Amino acid sequence: MPRLQNKVAVVTGSTSGIGRGIAEHFASLGACVVIHGLEAGPAQTIAERVRSAGHDALFVHGDLRDVETCRRVVRFAVESRGGVDVLVNNAGDTSRGRLEDASLEFWEHMMAVNLRAPFLCLQEAVKSMKTRGGGSIINIGSINAYVGSPKLGPYAVSKGGLMTLTRNAATALNVYGIRVNQLNVGWTMTEGEDVVQRKQRDGRDWLDQALATRPFGRLLTPQDIAYAAAYFASDESALVTGAVMDMEQIPPGAYTDF
Repeated sequence: MPRLQNKVAVVTGSTSGIGRGIAEHFASLGACVVIHGLEAGPAQTIAERVRSAGHDALFVHGDLRDVETCRRVVRFAVESRGGVDVLVNNAGDTSRGRLEDASLEFWEHMMAVNLRAPFLCLQEAVKSMKTRGGGSIINIGSINAYVGSPKLGPYAVSKGGLMTLTRNAATALNVYGIRVNQLNVGWTMTEGEDVVQRKQRDGRDWLDQALATRPFGRLLTPQDIAYAAAYFASDESALVTGAVMDMEQIPPGAYTDF
């Protein structure tokens, strides 16, 4: 039997990059995946792509800066498939900003997307998971939570907060059989990362230079992260909760910015 057979998994921010990689991998393992995106069109496209491969997928859209949208995304899965077994809080904003001059509006935006939204989605998912005898919540964090780059100050703080949320929720929810774990992701090759790097470097190629800094000769891929997320989502990690897995080739204490 596939590792995630009959499980309902909500993956926020799953129309591209890491989220899409996780959703598609979960679907291949037998889960019904709920694709979420900011806009309906891309979310529907990915859901149709998953279904065309012979798997079960639904889609929902909305801006997670909105409190009610966070709750609605999870409720949609409950109403459509009877409950939620796995929640992957993947949606996030990696916008650059320095602590010394970030505006209050920018700070509040980053906290709303990267920290408040996972908290609200977690709250809503827990209601369903309690009735199903347990579940798995996976938060997608960042290696920047430890030693954030100066240009990623508010982002790094939001991911540090997410790590604290993960560990506290794990302790509070284990009595219900609900596990909460986190993946702190390092430098990953996604469509979005390519856009960001080209913009920062005036369109110049950046990948060869980046690869020269990686001990294993490549960046992480969404598939790498999907494999780890599947472990936390499956019964293979049935007694693992409150864990933070760092996925990077360079130890956090020695992390360097490209």
